[in-house]
Amino acid sequence: MDFTTETCTDLFTALAARMAAERDALCALDGLIGDADHGIAMEQGMQAAARAVPNLPTLQDQFNAAAKAFLNAVGASSGPLYATALMRAAKAAGPRAAMPRAETPALIAAMAEGIAHRGKAEPGQKTMLDAWAPAAEAARSGASWPEILIAAENGADATANMQASLGRAARLGERSLGHKDPGAVSASMIIAEFAKALG
Repeated sequence: MDFTTETCTDLFTALAARMAAERDALCALDGLIGDADHGIAMEQGMQAAARAVPNLPTLQDQFNAAAKAFLNAVGASSGPLYATALMRAAKAAGPRAAMPRAETPALIAAMAEGIAHRGKAEPGQKTMLDAWAPAAEAARSGASWPEILIAAENGADATANMQASLGRAARLGERSLGHKDPGAVSASMIIAEFAKALG
């Protein structure tokens, strides 16, 4: 089974549903080290993206439409980061109506590169990149979707032991220790939905 424009529409519907379901938990997590709105931002962004992708002719069109919709819906820092990620995914998917499922891990690698480039972050700074970077590394090494997901989840879990050095949480210093980064947690949820749809 290829990854088609129909699968892509279903994927974004699932992403919107997942972020709606996890919104309050993500806001609670963000309240510990941020401004308690991460769940709202992710829900609004993915719902806008899900509305933008149906009935477009190519995967590239869909990811680009999702990027634009996410950016327009989300003023928070995750807006430009995910818009860039989705634009990189569009480039990786290309102007075609389907891509072979074996090629789909390249979407994760592309999205991670977009986030790193736009956020000027590095792994270890307690950001969403701590989930995206290990997932991308696994994807590039030929790992299966379950292995890519495990890499993302382990990366998100590891942020609990990191002191934030970037973003709003950096002001907390040592008080950011002991709490997972909400951006890394939501990233692992997004990767989980990709894995479910494509694995």
